[in-house]
Amino acid sequence: MRLISSGRHHATFEFGDLQVISLRDGYIDMPPTRLRDEDGRTFDELPAAVPLAGDNLRLSVNAFFVTDGTRSVLIDTGASNAWHDPTMGLIYDALDEAGIDRAHVTDVAITHKHEDHASGLIAPDGSEAFTKLERVWIGAGDTSVFTGRLEPIRDRVVPVSEKVAINDWTTAIPTPGHTPGHTVYDVRSGTGHLLVWGDTVHVPTLQFDQPNVSWELDGNQSQARAARAALLRQLTRPHHFVAGAHLDSPGIARVTPSGDGYALEYLAPPIG
Repeated sequence: MRLISSGRHHATFEFGDLQVISLRDGYIDMPPTRLRDEDGRTFDELPAAVPLAGDNLRLSVNAFFVTDGTRSVLIDTGASNAWHDPTMGLIYDALDEAGIDRAHVTDVAITHKHEDHASGLIAPDGSEAFTKLERVWIGAGDTSVFTGRLEPIRDRVVPVSEKVAINDWTTAIPTPGHTPGHTVYDVRSGTGHLLVWGDTVHVPTLQFDQPNVSWELDGNQSQARAARAALLRQLTRPHHFVAGAHLDSPGIARVTPSGDGYALEYLAPPIG
């Protein structure tokens, strides 16, 4: 995995015979009270390694475009204007900056139903953001999101209820916990595996070192914790990398064991 170019809102990596392009949708500030220890309690004091923006945690919001030069898949779509925060909804600028024509996007894979991952299917003016869209892959437990704003997309939804290949080099893997349909996408190239996860980790400066820490909005915190533990173990294998929606943009890294937890090594400097 090698960084080959970057800009204000994107970073492009060579990954064997694939290209992986990280797309920055922006960021959201959330209160530290969203964090929970293993007993479900909030933290009286955060470790010094966890930075705050004012009194809040600052979470990057990333999406990822993967292509072999012929076929492609966009994994997550950002918030568009559904989340009323001026710091998000930048994915369309990121796509333009990276030279990706939205009209060429036929396949979108959604990690889960929350607004900062699925809402970008619809542009701020109410039109479909990807005019040639053919398929939207999403966990079967999260298909209820395709009402209201996302209703026009419903006829192209492909529910994922078990491990399934969505193309020659990407496999959808159900990892319920954060939401019932939370899904990770395993992207394989000739040089390794890239696990593109959604909300497996929200606060990278804490949850790798202390993976038992969960998030208030995890629908099933024990299930989410178990899914995170299994994925982190997998990521310590040789030639495995992670792309995280809430890892610091561009959000692509390798994971190694460290004490009772894990260490995160980003493959590129931060953008944005």
